[in-house]
Amino acid sequence: MFLYMVGLLALWYAYRWFKESKRVSNKGAKHVYITGCDSGFGHVLARHLDTLGFPVIAGCYTEKGEDELKKMSSDRLTTLHVDVSDSASVGQAAALIRTLVGQKGLWAVVNNAGVSVPSGPTEWLTIDDYRSMLGVNLMGVIGVTLSVLPLIKKARGRVVNVASVFGRLSPFGGPYCVSKYGVEAFNDSLRLNMAHFGVKVSCIEPGFFKTNLTNIEHVNNNLKKLWDRLPQEVKDDYGQDFLETSLKTTKDNFDKLMDGDLMKVVGCMEHAVAAIHPRTRYSPGWDAKLLWLPLSYLPSFIADGFFLKFSPRPKVSFL
Repeated sequence: MFLYMVGLLALWYAYRWFKESKRVSNKGAKHVYITGCDSGFGHVLARHLDTLGFPVIAGCYTEKGEDELKKMSSDRLTTLHVDVSDSASVGQAAALIRTLVGQKGLWAVVNNAGVSVPSGPTEWLTIDDYRSMLGVNLMGVIGVTLSVLPLIKKARGRVVNVASVFGRLSPFGGPYCVSKYGVEAFNDSLRLNMAHFGVKVSCIEPGFFKTNLTNIEHVNNNLKKLWDRLPQEVKDDYGQDFLETSLKTTKDNFDKLMDGDLMKVVGCMEHAVAAIHPRTRYSPGWDAKLLWLPLSYLPSFIADGFFLKFSPRPKVSFL
């Protein structure tokens, strides 16, 4: 019986591999719009799809990002400036894209742009901290998608949303996890809505990877700035040791969990764009598969206990 089950499982994996290995044809006529191409996943994906023959429209936030990408790419790649948190900028980018793709429509949009700070204990943050990150990580995803959705429908194409494994569970405070939970919900509703029109919607949920978003100096400097602006009574509740332990714990966790191979994520993005049968979800990274996702399926009291055990303890704590 055991061997029978193993055989069935092997057959299923072989079938899935064969099915998912098929790629779309006529790549040269399928435009792909990617946001957040200044660095990280977006930058690598734009170059990768360019080498595969896709006409890439790379959205960059900075002129420097555009210039660097142009130097490394073919004439198939077009760069444009876009600030995903600015509706006017998103609209201008969409107007340019309409002229580029013509009647064919847009094959895919990859919502990759995002920020990781400010992040810290919820009590350390203001509503404006939440607004600024949600404006990029969530409203930016929604705004960009809506701006090009008619073009995607015309091509019966793809929407690829980059969330995070922290759209499945929330082990730290601040707007980052809130924004990624929102992306997950938007992705799920959009996938159901667009199924009627032949549009496939996929979600990428990476673990920890080495990008500008996870630069430890940047992340810890943000935490120090949040601490410095706190009222003294809040500082007294947490204590200076809490800050020092948080800085050290963050660095230690990043050192242990960080993966420098961005192609693990970019490969998932490429599959979502180019495969005839893309997956609904991709969870690249060993930490996502072996740690965060299993934790997300456990009862909340178990996950809470795990996080509390390995998190810094405030000076005033009743646990």
